[in-house]
Amino acid sequence: MARIAFIGLGVMGYPMAGHLRKKGNHDVTIYNRTPARAAQWIGEYGGAGAPSPRDAARDADFVFTCVGNDDDVRSVALGEGGALAGMRKGAVLVDHTTASAILARELDTLAREGGLAFLDAPVSGGQAGARNGQLGVMVGGDPATFARAKPVLDLYSRSCALIGPAGSGQLCKMVNQICVAGVVQGLAEGLNFGQRAGLDMEKVISVISQGAARSWQMESRWQTMCEGKFDGFGFAVDWMRKDLAICLQEARKNGARLPVTALLDQFYAQIQARGGRRWDTSSLIHLLARD
Repeated sequence: MARIAFIGLGVMGYPMAGHLRKKGNHDVTIYNRTPARAAQWIGEYGGAGAPSPRDAARDADFVFTCVGNDDDVRSVALGEGGALAGMRKGAVLVDHTTASAILARELDTLAREGGLAFLDAPVSGGQAGARNGQLGVMVGGDPATFARAKPVLDLYSRSCALIGPAGSGQLCKMVNQICVAGVVQGLAEGLNFGQRAGLDMEKVISVISQGAARSWQMESRWQTMCEGKFDGFGFAVDWMRKDLAICLQEARKNGARLPVTALLDQFYAQIQARGGRRWDTSSLIHLLARD
């Protein structure tokens, strides 16, 4: 049984921390900016709460963070009340936030200077994957640290792989988001085309989902897309735009051309302008629907 701190109980972090407690039977201390959310988690899973990231991280073998963006990570990891200040030597900080590779390398350096270890470990699979313990975890860091952390990461992952040194996990997640955005737009155009052609889309999907067009997005989202339902589930447009901004920023550094990704970022901006900031990313089809 490991001593674990988990910081950030959003739609992903809440069930992930729950798996550590319920499936792993680990000693878990949590911190969340909203105390009511922390109290709810403790009521459901047990464990303990802490008044700050530093207090949560004290004496932990592993400290997990799962928050919103680079600034959020810095706010819970750095400074006098941050997790790094409370961690004992030899402990491992694992950041599950989808953030920049720049931040990952910065945290890796700071951790090493303090006698700690660090892994950047963004995840894919959405809220359902977190709830069911079926996430894909893409990790950046050194092999020895990864080997220590993997048995814990496996408690909520379907696949968990070390991609390369610090920052590589975040770069892998960028690849993931670039691919996902393109697939969603292709699916939106295909479904809209089929509907306008008067096809029975259930029959269409029953056929094409067994062939080369098959994707998670198709299997999980085709029906809600055809029905024009995007609210109350899935991955929010605001978060996808945050992720795509990270991708585009990194592309400007490494020289990769992302013309379709840049266009889709603007499509998502149009969704935001229509009031869809919290809609699922499958809402791209909304831009194609008849007025």
